[in-house]
Amino acid sequence: MNAAKRQQIFERFRAANPEPRGELQYRTPFELLIAVILSAQATDKSVNLATHGLYRVANTPKAMLALGMDGLIEHIKRIGLYRSKAKNILATCELLLQRHAGKVPQEREALEQLPGVGRKTANVVLNIAFGHPTIAVDTHIFRIGNRTGIAPGKNPLEVEQKLLKFVPPEFRLHAHHWLILHGRYVCKARKPECAQCLIEDLCEFRGKVRTEVQSAK
Repeated sequence: MNAAKRQQIFERFRAANPEPRGELQYRTPFELLIAVILSAQATDKSVNLATHGLYRVANTPKAMLALGMDGLIEHIKRIGLYRSKAKNILATCELLLQRHAGKVPQEREALEQLPGVGRKTANVVLNIAFGHPTIAVDTHIFRIGNRTGIAPGKNPLEVEQKLLKFVPPEFRLHAHHWLILHGRYVCKARKPECAQCLIEDLCEFRGKVRTEVQSAK
């Protein structure tokens, strides 16, 4: 895919949704961090249902630690992998208090040292909480990068690096949200809704699903 096509693609995304937002509910960087840790292999809807009650009683590292393992699990037990996530969250809260005065750090290296926080989670927090032009490659973005030709790669890191190279600077802050939302609601894994896609004519996917219009006889 050439630069002109990429420019047009992101111009259309911006025109359709100038200020995109993610679907995880949060009010502070800490709440966002916890929500993103919980979202691994879980839907945003299920995470929001869990954190709605959790954040009423614990929305700081100190308060989260006060819940203890059993108290935290009680709030998140409907989310997949809840035991390992609870363990990571409590360990993360301890490190935030020990090393960062209870604040979420704004540096990638510091974020990735927190239990349960990998590159993707760090990118989400840096982008959404602190306005860094990072792009977190989840399954949706990995699929779209390869399917459309915007940024093909063999693994998430390769797709991320190509997106950072190929996405025009003016679009990098919101590229993460545009691509995730497009993958979640239009360019779906099993049955992409190409007929409803605003970039269908620019996309280089060879297996486009088109709705045939038959004329009446």
